[in-house]
Amino acid sequence: MPQRTPLYDQHVGAGARVVDFAGWEMPLHYGSQLAEHQAVRSDVGLFDVSHMAVTDLSGPGARALLRQQLANDVAKLDERPGQALYSCLLNERGGVVDDLIVYFRGGDAYRIVSNAATREKVRPRLLDEARQAGVTAEARDDLAMIAVQGPRAAAVLEQLFGDQAAAALACKPFQAADLGEIFAGRTGYTGEDGFELIVPADQAGPLWDRLTAAGAQPCGLGARDSLRLEAGLNLNGHEMDEATTPLEAALGWTVAWEPEDRDFVGRAALTAQRSQGVAWRLIGLVVEGRAPAREGYVVRTDAGDGVITSGAHSPTLGGPIALARVPADAEGEFRVVIRNREAAARRVKPPFVRHGKVCV
Repeated sequence: MPQRTPLYDQHVGAGARVVDFAGWEMPLHYGSQLAEHQAVRSDVGLFDVSHMAVTDLSGPGARALLRQQLANDVAKLDERPGQALYSCLLNERGGVVDDLIVYFRGGDAYRIVSNAATREKVRPRLLDEARQAGVTAEARDDLAMIAVQGPRAAAVLEQLFGDQAAAALACKPFQAADLGEIFAGRTGYTGEDGFELIVPADQAGPLWDRLTAAGAQPCGLGARDSLRLEAGLNLNGHEMDEATTPLEAALGWTVAWEPEDRDFVGRAALTAQRSQGVAWRLIGLVVEGRAPAREGYVVRTDAGDGVITSGAHSPTLGGPIALARVPADAEGEFRVVIRNREAAARRVKPPFVRHGKVCV
């Protein structure tokens, strides 16, 4: 039976179309995916992301454990509490089990936010590895998570919290601060400014209501996906999976190769792949015509066929865009097979849209 977040009643009360997503009953939209998408690009939107998994690690061995488990290096976070790091959690073959954010909370304490679809893989692994290392690990199912996204996100937080919001507003991207019992990270999945607020579950409903009263537009999974695609952000199970390495998923920048003696899970496989050369790479495509280039569609190239990993109509560009996995040495024309016809496509470097501006 699908699970429900602490905000389920708010979604139903607002007339959301609720669907099953990774075992959770989540809002797809509240009437218009397009209106929700545009609200985030031009004003401020609100997402329930409480289905994501929050796991806290603490103790003298927490730092060493994360340096061994993650491809990126949490040693980069030891500047001050509140720093955040984006990383992949890999298998021994170098495949991406999940992408996640880890926050340094000071001392020997860290907070990890991982994806809903990988919850049954990632959390047991973290808890088991922590147990073996003598690290304290806590699955924080007592918390909820709300994303406030858009150019007016900071103004809404200031409106609601006044002077108390100052620490969060001073954060740069991938930094976090406490607003009383609220943990506010300046992070998101939309290509816009915003915050992800981690709150006690029993406070989520009242906070959601206050945010909507301040003018934030509730948004569902549909807008979340179209926004992240325009932002050129990977989605687990699409651009990356356990058979795809960060080097093949345009995430090579998340792998910390130095120091050379840090032996993280998957390092040997990635080192061999980097030495031999990567066979595939992830690119962005702007496709001619009006028909969306959907996931799974074939991409013809001068070096062989590739595949669309994510594709949809872009509300901001007014036409189809896609992320595609293609042979690494493909350099010529790109054509997407849509309904047995080939549509020309222009290769671009994502993002397609950032901070409301077209980038391609």
